[in-house]
Amino acid sequence: MSEKYTASNIAIEQILNFIKSGEIAIPEIQRPFVWKPKQVRDLIDSLFTGYPTGYLIISQSPNMKLKDGTLSEGKKIMIDGQQRVTALMTAIMGLEVINSDFEKKRIKISFNPLAVDEDERFKVQDNAILKDKKWIADIADVFKPTFDMWGFVNNYCLKNPEISGSELNKVLMQLIDIKNRQIGVITLDRELTIDEVTEIFIRINSQGAKLNQSDFAMSKIAANVNYGGNMLRKAIDYFSHLAVQPDWYSDMVKDEEFMNSQFANSIKWLKDDREDIFDPNYGDILRVAFMTNFSRGKMKDLVSLLGGRDFESRDYKEEIAEESFAKLTDGVKKFMNEFSFTSFILSLKSAGFISAKLINSQMTLDFAYTLYLILNNDSEIDKTQIKHYVSKWYVFATLTSRYITSPETVMDYDIRRIKEKGFLAYFEELENATLSDTFWDVALVQYLETSAVNSPYFNVFLAAQVHASDNSLLMNGTKVRDLITTMGDIHHIFPKDYLQKNGVTEKSKYNQIANYTYLDTTTNIVIGNKAPNDYFQTAFEQCELKSPKYGNIADISVLRDNLAANCIPEDIQYMDASHYEQFLLNRRKLMAQKIKNYYYSL
Repeated sequence: MSEKYTASNIAIEQILNFIKSGEIAIPEIQRPFVWKPKQVRDLIDSLFTGYPTGYLIISQSPNMKLKDGTLSEGKKIMIDGQQRVTALMTAIMGLEVINSDFEKKRIKISFNPLAVDEDERFKVQDNAILKDKKWIADIADVFKPTFDMWGFVNNYCLKNPEISGSELNKVLMQLIDIKNRQIGVITLDRELTIDEVTEIFIRINSQGAKLNQSDFAMSKIAANVNYGGNMLRKAIDYFSHLAVQPDWYSDMVKDEEFMNSQFANSIKWLKDDREDIFDPNYGDILRVAFMTNFSRGKMKDLVSLLGGRDFESRDYKEEIAEESFAKLTDGVKKFMNEFSFTSFILSLKSAGFISAKLINSQMTLDFAYTLYLILNNDSEIDKTQIKHYVSKWYVFATLTSRYITSPETVMDYDIRRIKEKGFLAYFEELENATLSDTFWDVALVQYLETSAVNSPYFNVFLAAQVHASDNSLLMNGTKVRDLITTMGDIHHIFPKDYLQKNGVTEKSKYNQIANYTYLDTTTNIVIGNKAPNDYFQTAFEQCELKSPKYGNIADISVLRDNLAANCIPEDIQYMDASHYEQFLLNRRKLMAQKIKNYYYSL
């Protein structure tokens, strides 16, 4: 069996020359440098003292057939070690890096040839160092081909007579010898699949860092200059950053090159966006853009297509890479479209998912947005119904945990079936096969038997309450939606302290989601740890006395409607701890029925 990679030791100077000539691409070189200056200093110090600095890992793309029939040597992309190499390029070669404010700057490392024992030999350059005659202010000067060793030694020794010329020469040679230090380089075989590359990376990397197909796709995108990949990557990164931090726009505009690109206007609207229901990262953007424009669901296929892979002939062609970059760019621009993005969010909110707290699965969210974009481009779909279809699909996928296990495989399947059969026919087929009476009356009731407060089933139940504009328990006028968005309290209907004192000590029991409801803070405090047959009996009595103690309801018909909206059985007024198990079962059934009614109302 052929080796999956080759390991070798290469001098730092040779590595840097490979980078400079473009023989090895560093995707991160166009992105803000995330290392702190002190980390750059530490790296140089480690190389000077001979400490190991880890492996560099290089992925080698297969050779690609050009349009004239000749072969192009597959591009080498550094997929691990990018920050270390960028640090060397700025410290030793004197190249500028892009900092977090998107300004091009040098990180200058200074060297003290007189350092002994505990003295610091390397420092990040500052004003004090510039005034101190014993420091070499910028080691990059020493590494220049034009560096005059003889003249420098004489001049330094005149200013610092405590060191001899021969001693200084020896120290300087040790510093310059950094460029000859050997770094381990692992070059992965060009025939490896994306899954094999990922596995090797994780096994070799000392931190066990996770590298996924989205990371590889982003590396291929950033390393491509011919088809605008480097600018596309910026657009993806900047969108995901702005979605979380709209105020960061003032920093983004400092990147003049990007502001003159086709993408700047596509993401400008995010500076005023404060919605947090869907804050996509680069993986989400790539996934949605890929599924929308390629009708595929597996990210490793995107990596292959960006590399020019022809799935039929199994070789690599330049025209496929060019076409794939164009399609992906178009897909990313569709993702970023303000009208599409905000309309999609509105469809989720109209279905009751008004807060990021109610969102369980990013994959489910990704597919729902993909579906929105696909349907928006389908001439056979009534555009006025798209929000309705998307919200219903989202709830369907959430209730059935559709994208939880092997999500890419299921997404790929769904995309292909939708393309073959049409969305409406395929969705009807899925509903008929999945949402039987048994699902609603048995399975969903069982799924609700959980203590996970972030359960997707509980979140759908809350969305159903928001969608129905339900009042919170024992309140008339205070909506469930108000408490979700203003940090209202999750209340134990059978208070936790009350249950524990009556023998229910298992956390998984007293924290059942069927024992949860949103309650305004004041009512929650007044109830305290009272038994249900205490405070609910009082709630009924206060309707006769017209003097509310718990909540603000003083009308029996309003109270009954309120209990029904919150799926509380009316006989709760007679229940104590001995009825707890029966209460949980009855309420799960009521919750499942409410979810069913909600789903079919969408």
